[in-house]
Amino acid sequence: MEFEWDDAKSEHNLRHRKFGFDYAALVFAGPTIDTPDQRHAYGEPRILTIGAVGNDILAVVYTDRDDIRRIISARKANRKERRQWQSFVNP
Repeated sequence: MEFEWDDAKSEHNLRHRKFGFDYAALVFAGPTIDTPDQRHAYGEPRILTIGAVGNDILAVVYTDRDDIRRIISARKANRKERRQWQSFVNP
């Protein structure tokens, strides 16, 4: 799978959240929980995925454009998302 992202947003993420989108892309190497992101009318389908990279549980928003997955945002999962992840991996 190919990935792309806005380099400026990835750099901003690196400065403020201590990881860039290259690290966030690793979440797709394992199991994920995917939920449509319908908070706004974005003009394209966006998916919120929750998954693990090492010991980090991340929440990554992306959209698929043809064969390329574009990462839009990434952060550490919040408490509710971490609980959801734990229930998913330890049913």
